[in-house]
Amino acid sequence: MRRKTFNQRRGFSLIELMMGVLVGMIVLGAGAELFKSGTDVATRATERSEMQDNVRSALNLISKDVTMAGSGLPSGGLALPYGGTAVSSQFACPQTGTCYVAANTYPDGTVGTTAVSNYMYGLIPGPNNGMQSGSPSATIPATGQTPDSITLVYEDYSFPLSQYTVSFPASPDGSSITVSAAPAGVPAILSPTGIKVGDLILLNNATNGGAFAVGEVTGISGGGTTISFANSDPLKINQSGAPQGNIAYLDGISTLTASRIYAVTYFIQESNNGQPPRLMRQVNGQSAVPVADNIIGLKFTYDVCDGTNPNVCAAVNDPIGGGYSPNNIYKVNIQIMGQSIALSGKSQSMVLSTEVSTQNLSFTNRYK
Repeated sequence: MRRKTFNQRRGFSLIELMMGVLVGMIVLGAGAELFKSGTDVATRATERSEMQDNVRSALNLISKDVTMAGSGLPSGGLALPYGGTAVSSQFACPQTGTCYVAANTYPDGTVGTTAVSNYMYGLIPGPNNGMQSGSPSATIPATGQTPDSITLVYEDYSFPLSQYTVSFPASPDGSSITVSAAPAGVPAILSPTGIKVGDLILLNNATNGGAFAVGEVTGISGGGTTISFANSDPLKINQSGAPQGNIAYLDGISTLTASRIYAVTYFIQESNNGQPPRLMRQVNGQSAVPVADNIIGLKFTYDVCDGTNPNVCAAVNDPIGGGYSPNNIYKVNIQIMGQSIALSGKSQSMVLSTEVSTQNLSFTNRYK
């Protein structure tokens, strides 16, 4: 008789195999979840970093313009065309198309004791006026809030137009000025950084009691020797029929000092194609350009003081509506809210704020 032997080297049972697969799946699932969590954290960090960069760059740019507000303008600002058949001049308007913000005319002011209904200040608040005209809604969908706008006017020191000799042509009517050839070392009028149609030119006659006038460039001819200021310009600055405040009012003055000024307006653009809102910057009569994407909040308040009641002059949203002159503004409080792109499935938001002194407005600090 032979003894039957059994092979002790047998395989896994079905139950053992299933348990092994289950344990493996748990380990792989845990690893995948850990990897996903790490990826999400990195994505959110990237989104937040980009959002912070957007908001911070926008805040810095606005702050620089606020700091310059009123620089190069006559003390307290200057009158634009007024009297007679004059109409209100505008800002935030390109050469073609609709103006970018709804309330875009210059406020009232005074020349001596005369009330003027068309006055260019260095800073023009725009409470609840910061949504681009024609937007799908009057408020930002993410917040339900209406943003503010702000307009800042100051001299451009990058192009030395004041180095040119500027005069009226024979029989002047305010429709053009004659410009000399470029001085040595000075960029030409038609250079890339030179004068363009839509620019604002401030003319000053220091020898005639400091008379000032502003014109919008409508044409440049003669190789840059003639700059035209025709009527019907988009900003309604050139009103030759107005009795005062226009370039024609300076007729008879032989030599002038000229400089380019910037009227800069910030507002929020919301497109019709579902793109997130973004902050826009528009200068003079040029087209607006984007400053930062995914900006869902733009708020300005102003510390103002007229010297008569210094205890009630902080954080005013509408200084003009409150009876203050823009020249009484001595500090601008800026608040910008940004939102991240939701690549990780959840969007983030943040608010950055700063305070900027208006160094070039004609306020008087009467704090004791």
